Amino acid sequence: MEHTRCLIIGSGPAGYTAGIYTGRADINPILYEGMLPGGQLTITTEIENFPGYPEGISGTEMMADLKKQAQRFGVDIRPGYIEKIDLSHRPFHCVDDHGNELEAEAVIIATGASAKWLGLDSEKKYYGQGVSACATCDGYFYKNQEVAVVGGGDTACEEANYLSTLCSKVYLIHRRDELRASKAMQARVLNNPKIEMLWNSRISEILGDDLDGVTGIKLENVKTGEFYNKEVTGVFIAIGHSPNTAFLNGQVEVDEQGYIKINHPHSATNVEGVFAAGDVCDPNYRQAIVAAGRGCMAAMDVERFLQNQQ
Repeated sequence: MEHTRCLIIGSGPAGYTAGIYTGRADINPILYEGMLPGGQLTITTEIENFPGYPEGISGTEMMADLKKQAQRFGVDIRPGYIEKIDLSHRPFHCVDDHGNELEAEAVIIATGASAKWLGLDSEKKYYGQGVSACATCDGYFYKNQEVAVVGGGDTACEEANYLSTLCSKVYLIHRRDELRASKAMQARVLNNPKIEMLWNSRISEILGDDLDGVTGIKLENVKTGEFYNKEVTGVFIAIGHSPNTAFLNGQVEVDEQGYIKINHPHSATNVEGVFAAGDVCDPNYRQAIVAAGRGCMAAMDVERFLQNQQ
């Protein structure tokens, strides 16, 4: 069975930064990129608030740079994901998605969080035919068309702003009468002439057919109970994320939302030798710079942990 001193599960700013630091510490980590190599930033628009990029940078470019930097320090970066892990004793026994087995003296969980969905049957029916959770991935296909974005946070506002550069009109649907996004993001949306707010509204059904895919949405005003339709060809869901912890099978303590609990100010979980970094343990900030910092902390915690085991 293959052995590693440190297994990093997940990429993105947390995983790659953890790789950079453990690599430089001669720990020779193995890193599994997960189902979305590079993490959520690879489906994000231009990043303007990460220090060191005065003109901004795309998420894909940033993650490619971080990956190269990690590889420079000898990190063994592998495609795929960890399917099973036994944290009952050290070294921890792991199985990847190809059935390969390995054991790790320490583990850093940096699996991030995945998009939430509305839970509509029509949403599932038209996924990939007009329904998406990634404006950057799919926005190009809706040039000069009318689309809708669902949500009221920073992600929804960012998606709406991005789509407004491609589409003729963007409806931003929010079930409340004010946005939850940061003031800067709110200002961008509310001052964008191509974005129309649909307040106090929710989608009750996504309309379409087998030939054309999505053709519209049926909305309900949550205050009046009235229903009304809008013609759109694309619906982008941006209502939050769920931490990717299912593979842990409850072996690590999580909060009520499912985010991994860490021993602040450090990155240790309740399982000795297991650490967490990035969005998988961050329900509050969910920023690339925070994830990168947490990845650094987890790597340094792992280094100290391994030294104390000698």
